[in-house]
Amino acid sequence: MKKKVLVFIDWYLPGYKAGGPIQSVSNMVSHLKDEFEFSIITRDTDYCETISYPNVVSDKWNLLEDGSRVFYFSKENLTRYSIAELLQKEEYDFVYLNGIFSKFFTLWPLFLMRKRKDKTVIIAVRGMFADSALNVKKVKKKMFLFIIKASRIFYNVIFHVTNENERKEVERVLGNRMHIMMAGNLAGKSSSSINKVRSKSSGEVRFINIARIAPEKNLLFALEILKGVKGKVFFDFYGPLYNETYWDKCREAIKQLPSNIKAEYKGSIDPSKVSDLLTNYHFMFMPTRGENFGHIILQSFTAGLPVIISDKTPWTDLKEMKAGWAIPLEGSEIFVKVIEHCVEMDEHLFAKISNSAFVYGAKYVSDEKTLLQNRKLFSLIPLKNA
Repeated sequence: MKKKVLVFIDWYLPGYKAGGPIQSVSNMVSHLKDEFEFSIITRDTDYCETISYPNVVSDKWNLLEDGSRVFYFSKENLTRYSIAELLQKEEYDFVYLNGIFSKFFTLWPLFLMRKRKDKTVIIAVRGMFADSALNVKKVKKKMFLFIIKASRIFYNVIFHVTNENERKEVERVLGNRMHIMMAGNLAGKSSSSINKVRSKSSGEVRFINIARIAPEKNLLFALEILKGVKGKVFFDFYGPLYNETYWDKCREAIKQLPSNIKAEYKGSIDPSKVSDLLTNYHFMFMPTRGENFGHIILQSFTAGLPVIISDKTPWTDLKEMKAGWAIPLEGSEIFVKVIEHCVEMDEHLFAKISNSAFVYGAKYVSDEKTLLQNRKLFSLIPLKNA
């Protein structure tokens, strides 16, 4: 009989605007659905949206094509009482919480489960203890962590981290008495097995960026870098508008770009169209302030796109693997130099680095160790009272 996993996450499929966490959970379900029974509890709207999804039934269990059950809470019925009722009625072996600071989908389930010693509670950190994340709404998060640490409620849960840096972040914020298990993020099953050949002329280049328009994704920095680049650059960027004030600054920066740089906002994009879209470009350019994983980075590799990113992600061995560049954000001149190198790259040289990126991505996708780590995550026994 399959063990049952009850998943809490603020936003889930068919939503996509919240980015990585949705992909992380949906990929996990896709890989493990034959071994575990997943039931997901989430909102009935996408990130930053107020209109409910058109093809789901709110406040009811819905069956998705992958066999998972999803309960879509309407805003009106998303209460502590409703969550408590679900936790009481449902059968499950594990409660899997995503993120740290969600009142509805982490904090309340955590408090409601504090006396259930027969269940295993796992919290996926999702990069929320990184400095770049903690600095957003800093005072509010400090107060939250002070209260949580005083309650000792984190002592009876298992923290799911995806890499060694994230483990260190948990220990730095919460201390070294936490129960931590490492399991890398799983890639989407539909990752390409063929690297599409694309033309590349010396003297011009096509860049793409797919991320929400927000300070932590650092689009403004990317535009400022492009001001100093020689050669012809086409830069298309996609993603939901999250911060209007920040977007106004980006639009002003676009107006100041020289004539050799063409930057254009293309709006949001459905995740199902991303793989095909990537094949129209040469490089992913995303100097992010921090990523716990970066699904779009891996997706770029599997589409044969080398990446130009910051060193604030787990993908730090790119130069060694000839799959791109991970550059410190303090090194503006290095970004310019690398971009101009990409501009001058001819088709032969580009084909070599494109293939290296593809091989790098394929190696990650085919790594059975990551799948084994995730399988072990749901083989843990409940923790006793600390």
